[in-house]
Amino acid sequence: MAIRKFGLTFNALFEKWMFLIIPGSLIFGFAFERVLGPYVSAVPYLFAFVTLTMAMGCGLAQLRGVMKRPGIMALTFLLAHVLSAGIAYAAGAAIFGPDSPYVVGLVLFTIIPLGVSSVLWVGMSGGSVPLMLAMVVLDSLLSPLVVPAGIHMFFGKAVEVEAGPLMLDLTILIVLPTVIGVALHQWSKGRIAEQTKPIAAPVSKLCFVSVVALNASAIAPYVEDLKHDMAMLVPIVVVLVGICYAIGFLFTAGLRDRETQTTVSYATGMRNISLGIVLAMGYFSPLAAVPVVLSILIQQPLATVHHYVLHKLNNNKAGESMTTHVR
Repeated sequence: MAIRKFGLTFNALFEKWMFLIIPGSLIFGFAFERVLGPYVSAVPYLFAFVTLTMAMGCGLAQLRGVMKRPGIMALTFLLAHVLSAGIAYAAGAAIFGPDSPYVVGLVLFTIIPLGVSSVLWVGMSGGSVPLMLAMVVLDSLLSPLVVPAGIHMFFGKAVEVEAGPLMLDLTILIVLPTVIGVALHQWSKGRIAEQTKPIAAPVSKLCFVSVVALNASAIAPYVEDLKHDMAMLVPIVVVLVGICYAIGFLFTAGLRDRETQTTVSYATGMRNISLGIVLAMGYFSPLAAVPVVLSILIQQPLATVHHYVLHKLNNNKAGESMTTHVR
């Protein structure tokens, strides 16, 4: 009982302060690069556990539910992986040149799967958690096709990446743990996520921050040489992440469905950053990882801002409805 209480309390506190913990783990990785460096090889295993834990909360019923809304799913994936990728490429190429590894990193941020942490923000902001969770799972399953195709679409042969090994790694890192997680959900009739939460959820959170810290330690030796680029790169990443949130919100405004609008705006705004760093470090120049790393510092704080904006809009709308009703 004590372990259960401690685990749930730890998980709740982590989620509450996640917008500070994630950037803090990044800084920790930079500060202790020599200590953490030897453990970087553990990242794929840590990441696979995070994915498995996420997938255990989703079953075939949620996936079928998303399939009944193909328009929302298609719109979300187009906004997240096509429109935002086009904006990232255009902005990066205009400032750094089309052959810059920074441009690869900016595009990579937009074509990696939707972020697992978006499920938490959707829940806190009044969106549809089942819809968000199912879209994260489906997008993760599609990642072995989406990521190589996105890189080829924007860079062609200018960026050499072996599609076969990349797809295999994505299958091992994302698809296999996702399939196992969904299978466990079905086998337990949906009970496994709740039953294992006191232990699995805190361990998953620790694995997540470990992935961020370890990858930060891996790129730390290169960051010292990039100070002259940061003045240009940081504002671009801030604007790009902000645009990703905005396009999801704006393109669903016509639906007049605040729950769906909230869900899609977080889906298009948040990415699986830890996977992005793994891919950037494994298949591209370390410089390509820099925009992805910067997005860690920006994505969670902007999620907080987005949550505040949504809260204000919901309150204003409720106030207007009440005024109209009184009249």
